[in-house]
Amino acid sequence: MSAPNLIVAAAPHLKDRDTTPRIMWTVAASLVPVLLTSMFFFGVSAFLVVLAATFGALLTEKWLGRPRSLRDGSAMITGLLLGLSLPPGIPMWMAFLGGFFGIAFGKAIWGGLGQNGFNPALIGRAFLQTAFPVAITTWPKAGGDFFALKGDLFAFPFMSAAPHAVTSATPLGLFKFEKQLTPIVDLVLGTTGGSTGETSAVVILLCGAFLAWKGYLNWRSPVSIFVSVFVVGYLLHFINPGRAPDGFFQLFSGGLMLGAVYMATDMVTVPTTNKGRWIFGSAVGALVVIIRVYGGLPEGVMYAILIMNAFTPLINRVTHPTVFGTVKLKEAK
Repeated sequence: MSAPNLIVAAAPHLKDRDTTPRIMWTVAASLVPVLLTSMFFFGVSAFLVVLAATFGALLTEKWLGRPRSLRDGSAMITGLLLGLSLPPGIPMWMAFLGGFFGIAFGKAIWGGLGQNGFNPALIGRAFLQTAFPVAITTWPKAGGDFFALKGDLFAFPFMSAAPHAVTSATPLGLFKFEKQLTPIVDLVLGTTGGSTGETSAVVILLCGAFLAWKGYLNWRSPVSIFVSVFVVGYLLHFINPGRAPDGFFQLFSGGLMLGAVYMATDMVTVPTTNKGRWIFGSAVGALVVIIRVYGGLPEGVMYAILIMNAFTPLINRVTHPTVFGTVKLKEAK
């Protein structure tokens, strides 16, 4: 009788069904309702901008990424989030370039998935914010014909774009520069000017709740951001109501919902401990409000998350629990 084959393999020997590709593609799928909502408000322009950013991210991942790294879905999420953070009238070549920069300098240069220190989608947007400040702060008005372009999306690269749509200020810009408040109902429903992802807060929250239910999103990060934004917003509003809007306005304006639910919950660039996530989220929320009120730009979500990404290794080190059966260094001394 022949002996059974002995299989020798490295740990782990028990594998979870929720693999990295499964999680990533589920997160990408959860962004589809957000994209559809943005198309409802901004028409085909929103789809074209997100498509260009996604193509830029995917092609760069295929070029610079590891073999078969496209299958894990992380580049798809980067492209979708970048496109949703851009104005629906920005030229498509700029969105494509942002996708390239986000993957190349926000992910590949660090060594690929799991090695990057900063959120790649925000790296791409930060590049576009610096390189093309006018285009990225030109906000087309929501509504109108679905197939009417909101800007010169098909402009040739590095040529001056000729906008073909009526533009409008964002709610944050209206308050910061004109002291004009936007009704909360319009902010919640998303019937205002802004980025493609500054759509219905209800849709984003429902998608986030689905990811939390699946266990793909740690709810502590977005909840701590919401609480911090609300508290700090009302505190500054109480001190100087003419300069700082109230907490509800801070919560539902700008890209806070998209940033809190999808970018501040990144498994790679945020703390791994629950205590660390509370610290991270609270700091992000406070920074968002401070930048909005005292900074030169009306929005601060991107900068707040990137700043706290830099502190993630420190937060992990400080909040890392003591291993069972060992003692802390101070106790050992």
